[in-house]
Amino acid sequence: MSEVHSSDGTRIGYETQGTGPTVILIDGAMCHRGAGPMRAVAPGLAPTCTVALYDRRGRGASGDTLPYAVDREIEDIAALITAVGAPAALVGMSSGGALAALAAARLGGEVTDLIVYEVPFMPEPARPAALAYTAELGSALSGGDRDGAVTAFLARVGVPGPAVEQMKSSPAWEGMTAIAPTLGYDDAVMGDSSIPAELASITARTLSLAGGASPDFLQWGARGIAELVPGAEFDLLDGQGHDVDPARLADRVSAFLNR
Repeated sequence: MSEVHSSDGTRIGYETQGTGPTVILIDGAMCHRGAGPMRAVAPGLAPTCTVALYDRRGRGASGDTLPYAVDREIEDIAALITAVGAPAALVGMSSGGALAALAAARLGGEVTDLIVYEVPFMPEPARPAALAYTAELGSALSGGDRDGAVTAFLARVGVPGPAVEQMKSSPAWEGMTAIAPTLGYDDAVMGDSSIPAELASITARTLSLAGGASPDFLQWGARGIAELVPGAEFDLLDGQGHDVDPARLADRVSAFLNR
């Protein structure tokens, strides 16, 4: 493992695999290098790329300098690009895809390619529920209720109540509550869950993906990004949902990057 220091001094832990142009993999909520889909995606890209897996601030081997701001996470990505090798492609999953897209918009030519999978931007009728989650999550975090924050997140992503109660008695629960404050970071990245207008300024080659078996609202967000970003492409991975097969995702990303 290596580390780099962001512009505010925060330590960011990362590792690399492979050789070639830089690709940075960006996890979504409750995920980090040791727990999430990106580790399984990396080997499929490593034959032709230098793949960087990193812990977003507040997770794993990375530090967490307060107060949080989305700009600080974008500065983390900029520091990684410099450390691993500029310019870079960014690959983001879920809310990590929203962070990747914002970084591509703000870092300009430092980002050559942007590939995102199922960023959960919402159509207008679905946004009140997203705002209600923001309020519930904020209340739990401000009160130091990490169990409540994780419970709110799991309910938001559709985990049934009985399953959540079972998870609370599992060894994984302690790891989830340890990074519960970062749920607020992902929520800040998502904003009000509308597609940010600034994505129209992205100059990187862009591919926005969704699973063919995913609900319409996840496909809506993916299509909307492709419609807003100049020259962007949209594609469906047949038979896939939000819990995408890492090998299928890696194959599609690799084909886009290497054509």
